[in-house]
This record gives sequence, structure tokens and C-alpha cells, in this order.
Amino acid sequence: MRTYDDTFSGRKIYPGKGKIFVRSDSKIFRFQNGKSESLFLQRKNPRKIAWTVLCRRQRRKGISEEAAKSRRRRQVKSQRAIVGASLDVIKERRAQRPEARSAARQAAIKEGKEKRTAAQSAKKAEKAKSAAKSAAGQTTGRVVGKQGAKGAASKPKPTSR
Repeated sequence: MRTYDDTFSGRKIYPGKGKIFVRSDSKIFRFQNGKSESLFLQRKNPRKIAWTVLCRRQRRKGISEEAAKSRRRRQVKSQRAIVGASLDVIKERRAQRPEARSAARQAAIKEGKEKRTAAQSAKKAEKAKSAAKSAAGQTTGRVVGKQGAKGAASKPKPTSR
């Protein structure tokens, strides 16, 4: 047996009962009785009319306690690993004492600074080496521009007569 739901009230419409209303945009509305049809045509909001299913659902009326309880679910807290640190490492660090953690942090900062200074000194040495090499190769004291280095034709020298 095929039943339909009332468009306005939400109640069931059994075979042989109700009315069908087809709007000009070909949308079909089914009504259980003249009362719900009339209220629909008056453009009433079914959520504000006390006896409709929508209104009762909005105010949580007629729901058995089991259904109401099953609706509420507790949030499950879960921890995920962050990029660069696994979950074990994160838990281990969280369990550490603040003094130990700060000491480890200071050591890591010191190590990073040393690494940075070593990299800078290596960069300076490399720069000095390349400057000495280019000075030895450049016998003429002529400054070559970027475009000239790429092989562009030089500008014609301005001559005045």
C-alpha cells in the first residue's frame, strides 16, 4: 500500500484520500484534507502551527526517551601526530618536567645558532674565494652589466662632433 506525506502537515495520506495541487512550475503538493491545503495556500508557516509534524519535531514533542538519548553522542577526544613529530614523541614531551623541557629547548636553540654561524662563515669563505678568482680572471677594470654578461650587444658610445 503506497502512502504519501502531506506537504504541509507531514501526516500520512492513505490511498483514496487527499488532494493533489500542481503549481504552475509543475511542482506537486499533496494534502491530507482541506484544512492543510487552505493553510498552505494562505502561505502559513507549518513550523508555527502547533498540530503539524514539523512544529512538534521542532519542539521535540512525542519523541520517546530512548530516541532522545541516542541522539546525544559524546565527543571522542583523539590525538593525532603533527608533521615532524610522532604521537609517542608528543606524549613523551608532555610528560616531561618544565625544567627539563626548557633545558632541552635552550640546547636546541644553541645548537641551531652554532649551525647558522658555521654556515655563514662557510658562505663568506666561498664568497671571498670566488671574488679572488674573478679578480684574477679580470685583467681589465671594466664593469660588465647583467645584460652584457648574458651576451647582449653593447650600447654604442655617444660621440659628438
